[in-house]
Amino acid sequence: MTTHTYARDLHETDTSVLGDSTSVENDGAVPRLRGRVRVEQIVLFAFIAIPFLALLAAVPLAWGWGLSWHDVVIATVMYAVAGHGITVGFHRYFTHGSFRAKRWLRVALAIAGSLAIEGPVIRWVADHRRHHAFSDREGDPHSPWRYGKTVPALVKGLWWAHTGWFFGTEETPRARYVPDLLADRDLRRIDAAFPALAAVSVLAPAVIGGLWSMSWQGAATAFFWGSLVRIGLLHHVTWSINSICHAIGERPFKSRDKSANVWWLAMLSMGESWHNLHHADPTCARHGVDPGQLDSSARTIWAFEKLGWAYDVRWPRRERVEARRCP
Repeated sequence: MTTHTYARDLHETDTSVLGDSTSVENDGAVPRLRGRVRVEQIVLFAFIAIPFLALLAAVPLAWGWGLSWHDVVIATVMYAVAGHGITVGFHRYFTHGSFRAKRWLRVALAIAGSLAIEGPVIRWVADHRRHHAFSDREGDPHSPWRYGKTVPALVKGLWWAHTGWFFGTEETPRARYVPDLLADRDLRRIDAAFPALAAVSVLAPAVIGGLWSMSWQGAATAFFWGSLVRIGLLHHVTWSINSICHAIGERPFKSRDKSANVWWLAMLSMGESWHNLHHADPTCARHGVDPGQLDSSARTIWAFEKLGWAYDVRWPRRERVEARRCP
């Protein structure tokens, strides 16, 4: 079964077939070994905290020294490649089957998404499919409403949805949610190569910056902007879709959860923050369906289709969109 077919079937199947929240906790979420959990949590903390601290330091540094147009180009290109690898590849293609892709593009999207350092492709997709199966209900791995609807509960829930859920000790069952990806030998290899791809993502900007400027300073500033700041910004923008876009914003479409549109995240999130339509129609290739809603991920899919690299794209149809719009 292909990614495209499995993802469509997943969304068109009643959630009772997928199982309720109890079944996920009892037969699905498998405890990790204690030692592995400790090591993984230390690594996760480093990847969360260090880039975020670099992001906080970015503004004052920009006004003083250490920022050149080389750094801007490197950081922007790396952000765009890794970011669209997540939004177009991991999310709209692998998770939801919004289009079909040539084999080489399938592999390229898996590699590009891995450069975002948000986890291996198979785990990422398994978690996200589970999120859609139980969105904002018990069983959702990262709902900000996990602890209730009071202000203190929501504050705690926002932290959980943004980063806290990474430190949990349970894994989404891959055999249940991503059998199509597990059956793909190329994806299994890319999934296993995640540590190496993460290292490439971290080190490549420094190498490129050093060679471009022929200086150690060029390597250092490119590492700061193209690696630390770029990773930190992309991480927190992505995690904001889990947290902010399920807590505040506009809800023009009918969905069974609290997904919402947050316009000021649209450009940085490459169209992912038009989140309400996405949860109302998960397999749609475009999330920003109304006039003026920027969605560079949809534009990228459009370019792939024009080049013949992508096909069977599930573009929004007016009658389908309007049927989901709130009265």
